[in-house]
Amino acid sequence: MTRPGVGAAVRRCGARLIGCALAAALLTGCAQSVDPIERMGRKAAQKVRSHPHRASARASGAAGPARDDRAGPAAHRRWGLAEPLDPPPVPPSRPVLPSRAPGAVPPVIERVPTRDKVVFLTFDGGVERDPRFPQLVHDLRLPVSVFLDGSAAGPGQDPYGRLRALGAGVQNRTLTHPYLPGLGYVRQHAEICGQQRRLAGRFGRAPRLLRPPSGDYDASTLRAAGACGIDAIVLGRDPSRTDRLRPGDIILPPSTRSLTPSTATLLRHIQQQGFTVAKLEDYI
Repeated sequence: MTRPGVGAAVRRCGARLIGCALAAALLTGCAQSVDPIERMGRKAAQKVRSHPHRASARASGAAGPARDDRAGPAAHRRWGLAEPLDPPPVPPSRPVLPSRAPGAVPPVIERVPTRDKVVFLTFDGGVERDPRFPQLVHDLRLPVSVFLDGSAAGPGQDPYGRLRALGAGVQNRTLTHPYLPGLGYVRQHAEICGQQRRLAGRFGRAPRLLRPPSGDYDASTLRAAGACGIDAIVLGRDPSRTDRLRPGDIILPPSTRSLTPSTATLLRHIQQQGFTVAKLEDYI
């Protein structure tokens, strides 16, 4: 027969043992329930980090918007150049021509006064005759300026809109492309200012430069150009007379259906003489 004091002690000890066993079981269950969740979290995170689309983008070198595969480090070879064009130097902090005083007539230039070994490519329309030309500009990141008359500045002339989107300078070549000398001030003013307004409406900015049709002008041209906000009359050098280039030459290739191959040939000639191409508007 068990004594009352001994039985109570046994019962208390048994209760403590049961409580300890339950606590151990609960702790063990909690530990087992946490680990799988953590493991699932790690696996989910690994799946996010190794998302197949992102992994393929990294493998292909893509970043951000899709790139145009037609351009790249070797694009120059596609256009017959042995090496890429050298990037132009940092443009001057201020234009090399002095600012035109109010009421003064604009200067006439056919060469930019600079010591940088750069030349400037300018085109008088005609780009629509060779649909490959905007692609050449795109692939080579070629800085160019186009001087447009009213017909070339119309909304249907998509090549010029694309060139503008590629960073080309868009300048004035009068509204109807007439022979300016002898027209008189009033008509010349209408031709120049009319095209200023048209180009501003099409491209969002009025030009600063004017190339008279065929390079012909008179005193009335200069006065009308100044009144219309033109800062300089820009002529150009025939590329067939570029055996010896000079820093700052403004080159005017002829408008032909073979504009792209002739421009590529000209670029090779420019490279061979140790020059590169800069944007005219960065200097004047």
